[in-house]
Amino acid sequence: MDLILWRHAEAEEAREGQDDLDRALTARGEKQAARVAGWLDRVLPEGTRILASPARRCEQTVLALGRKYKLKPEIAPGATVEQLLQAAQWPDARQPVLLVGHQPVLGEALAHLLGISSDCPVRKGAAWWLRCRERDGARQTVIVAVQAPDSA
Repeated sequence: MDLILWRHAEAEEAREGQDDLDRALTARGEKQAARVAGWLDRVLPEGTRILASPARRCEQTVLALGRKYKLKPEIAPGATVEQLLQAAQWPDARQPVLLVGHQPVLGEALAHLLGISSDCPVRKGAAWWLRCRERDGARQTVIVAVQAPDSA
């Protein structure tokens, strides 16, 4: 199974009294989302299941991809690694899954899947592509690609 974790692009700072879910992308964030979306559109297989946090900044990020997606409250800010992986049906989904979400859970999920003892920071707008495979009777998680928004 392939799992792509895409952190939302740069968003506005929260204004006093503003709900965190309502924060929008900045102009820079819109450019970041467009660059990474262009790369993803070239490399994502047809049939990739795309799930996004209901936060406005995540929906704006995934909209740049121009593909069908589903909002999943289970991957909103405050989600756990277990909720994230369950939403993706890791490692048993039959098709690739792209999750558009937040720190720190994306980094925590990367660390968990890669067997790293500390969190793995994910830059705003960056995408990490992981693959679960079986080798010699054991499951392995490997990094297929990492795409930063300034190099897409």
